[in-house]
Amino acid sequence: MLDRVLIWVVGHARLIPECVLRRMFMLAADCAWLLRVGGEAQLERNLAHVLASGHGRQTAGSATSVGRMGGGSDEASDRRAVRRLARAGMRSYFAYFSEALSVGARGNATLRARIRGTGDGLEQLRHVVRDSRRSAPIAMGHQGNWDYAGFWGGSAVAPVTTVAERLDDKELLAAFVAIRERLGMHVLLTGTEGLTDRLVEVLRRPECALVPLLADRDLSRRGVFVRAFDSVIRVAAGPAVLALETGLPLFVVNMHRERLSGKRRRLAASPVGYLCEVSGPIDVEPYRSMSRPRAVRELTQAWVDVWARGIAAHPEDWHMLQPIFVEDLDMDRLSDVPDWVLAARMSGMALRVK
Repeated sequence: MLDRVLIWVVGHARLIPECVLRRMFMLAADCAWLLRVGGEAQLERNLAHVLASGHGRQTAGSATSVGRMGGGSDEASDRRAVRRLARAGMRSYFAYFSEALSVGARGNATLRARIRGTGDGLEQLRHVVRDSRRSAPIAMGHQGNWDYAGFWGGSAVAPVTTVAERLDDKELLAAFVAIRERLGMHVLLTGTEGLTDRLVEVLRRPECALVPLLADRDLSRRGVFVRAFDSVIRVAAGPAVLALETGLPLFVVNMHRERLSGKRRRLAASPVGYLCEVSGPIDVEPYRSMSRPRAVRELTQAWVDVWARGIAAHPEDWHMLQPIFVEDLDMDRLSDVPDWVLAARMSGMALRVK
């Protein structure tokens, strides 16, 4: 039923005023939060890790106003902080859907006004592409509006090739692919034969390109275990593999929402826009002398360390409604789980019991 609604919205976006669509999705977000359905309970578990971690405590003075855990607060106030943050997270997540599904009703000038680039790696990224005439792999998470990020990258830096999850519903998959193609991206699907080789080929072409990958969740059984938020998470190997295969520096992008005002708000026709924060680059040369498994693991840890700081600063814009922390994973489905990960899982579960 929900899939049919989403597909209908894509086809009729021009007929629905955006303010009406936004209110509909905010109501749906609040209902999902109140009833704790649609992945909301898992979102709470994920956000609890962030708030209770050292990263979360260190960014207590950030723009997030929904509350922080730790520092001697009691268990009841911790739960309230997580619930408040989860509501903001669900609203951010549903806002993404309202924006993505109606992108066909927005002009390029409006879209450009809704997102801007920043960060200590932005000029380096432009230098790599425009001056050095090289392409760039990028590690990203499910934050903010990653479709807008792809549009910004393609219009402000270089053409974008990315990967989308192959959904079981072919009609819904076609709708999401069309959205990204409308935004100027070339889209490959998970499960495509020789996918990694095709991405490497894109990065090695004379024509410069960006290859951003949403890598904070792995869809295979052979993801990379890394430390994050005082726990262990499993992420995709893709960004590290592409960087090591090509020798290109690896960039990291974090996204979060920002309030708009003045001329930009009028151009964007929205009270909210996005900030695309570019970090890096991470030089891959020190990793290329290592064995490939170790190089992938350590380079992945390096980009996750950067990415985690962005999540901690703006956890309300992290749309992770699936299990990625080791305490929540079904280990029977995974291959080659290291002993240190199993030990971390047991330790985390023991802390929960306490």
